[in-house]
Amino acid sequence: MDLELLFASGLRCVADRPLILAVDDHEDNLMMLLHALDLFGFSSISTLKGQAVVPLAQTYQPDLILMDIVLPDMSGIDVIRRLKQTVETAHIPVIAVTALARAEERDRILQTGCEDYIYKPYNLDELEAMLRQHLSRMVSAS
Repeated sequence: MDLELLFASGLRCVADRPLILAVDDHEDNLMMLLHALDLFGFSSISTLKGQAVVPLAQTYQPDLILMDIVLPDMSGIDVIRRLKQTVETAHIPVIAVTALARAEERDRILQTGCEDYIYKPYNLDELEAMLRQHLSRMVSAS
């Protein structure tokens, strides 16, 4: 099975677990992230391509999106803007996962509509805490 199809197919989705859409253009980074999400008790879908994010988000309505910012086919910033301008996906929280570490880059990314930001390489405990914090906010807001 084509790797992109496997990631985008929703086969990793398990009922009653928060669903996270993971986006990264490096296959190894994405596989590590998916493994971590599974260990954290989350379901996941993923893609290696920015162009696939909005359609996947519209179809699967993930609880949260982990978005790489530097993608070869489309800037993560542009993807986030499209997500926030699309009625079906505007409500989905986005956390930027990126190697862009300068303060002005962080500010620019957060201004596009990201709820949070984590630097690569990230600490798995910090990532899990961030995800749980954002997901618990969503539950208490409902």
